[in-house]
Amino acid sequence: MSPALAPFQVRSYRFQWPADLATSIGFEMEALILGWYVLNATGSVEWLVAFSALPWIGAILAPFLGVAGDRFGLRTLLCMSRAGYAMLAATTTALTFTGALTPVQVFVLYGITGLMRPSDQAMRNVLIAQTVAPDTLMGALGISRSTADMAKVLGSLAGASGVAMIGMAPAYIVVTLLYGSAFLLSLGVARPPSHAAHASAHDVLAGLKDATRYVWAKPDLFGAFAIAFLTNLLAFPFVLGLLPYAAKEVYHVGQEGLGYLAAAFALGALAGSIFVGANRRALRAGRVMLWSCALWFVAVFFLGLTRSFALGFALLFFSGFVQSLCLTPLAAVMLRGSSIEMRARVMGMRVLAVWGLPLGLLASGPIIQHLGFAACTVLYGALGLAATLAVGYRCRDALWRPR
Repeated sequence: MSPALAPFQVRSYRFQWPADLATSIGFEMEALILGWYVLNATGSVEWLVAFSALPWIGAILAPFLGVAGDRFGLRTLLCMSRAGYAMLAATTTALTFTGALTPVQVFVLYGITGLMRPSDQAMRNVLIAQTVAPDTLMGALGISRSTADMAKVLGSLAGASGVAMIGMAPAYIVVTLLYGSAFLLSLGVARPPSHAAHASAHDVLAGLKDATRYVWAKPDLFGAFAIAFLTNLLAFPFVLGLLPYAAKEVYHVGQEGLGYLAAAFALGALAGSIFVGANRRALRAGRVMLWSCALWFVAVFFLGLTRSFALGFALLFFSGFVQSLCLTPLAAVMLRGSSIEMRARVMGMRVLAVWGLPLGLLASGPIIQHLGFAACTVLYGALGLAATLAVGYRCRDALWRPR
């Protein structure tokens, strides 16, 4: 059997892969369907950015994932969360069909979903690591990453274009069925072996404190964490929240156009992942991370200055491509620069960088409301580029010319 297909020899992985795919498509569809609904129902970009920040509230709970996993089991936790996604989506579907759906109800239901969403990918990876053989682990994780990128493309097109063709209520039936099938398939995932030692919340907080001191003291780790925070704060808001506004108010296209814009970024990310995975030359991870981040902010700078849909599509595709070239080497820098005993705590610290996304989204609302979308992209792009250059200069010995 081909090494790329070796993980599918494991029965648990054959259940987990389609379950993860269905969940990821559901996430993408739900974000676009409800984001467009909130923008149209309220006419306010501030409501839109507040809504888009909801799925990332759960990042606060992500470091405590190990505690919950010890108490309930990660497989049980994954099944519970996906059953919850299905029930919440079914509730939204019922409210949509009856015409009773309101923006406040959307905020409440989507906010509950957001408590678990940031931890979903982490649970997937841990379960893969616990159920597949070590010699097929990298292949399994690579398939999982490519699957997530493909799901973004499919979910983007189905979420926005589907509503345009069949309406919001029927499209939400599809979301509910995706989550329901993900729950049923997740029941086939193997239960990982239990461990005698259990973590506590105190252990997690102590680990994060140790990781903070460790990352601060090592320039390569500090630089990588700073880049992760900057991209979440100043780059991701335009593709993980503000796209419905850009589609409607900047490019003057409907839901179908929104689907194409979201798919452009996802296609670029998929192309970038394939490029990194297929590249046979040794890449200097620190340099690639810094260059790609700088180019990403250049694309952000110009995103709001154009009214051309074709140029906006190209800029989003380019953003997705350099995003993969930035974040994949970033993970390599953090893993390679950490000692074995600190590696888990450092990657737990990496999760905290996601907190930059809701902050960036919430700050963008008043800026767009008073100064406009173009001013926001110029401000975020310029600040991001300047901060990237500053990080590169401060950590130049560790990232640009490592010994």
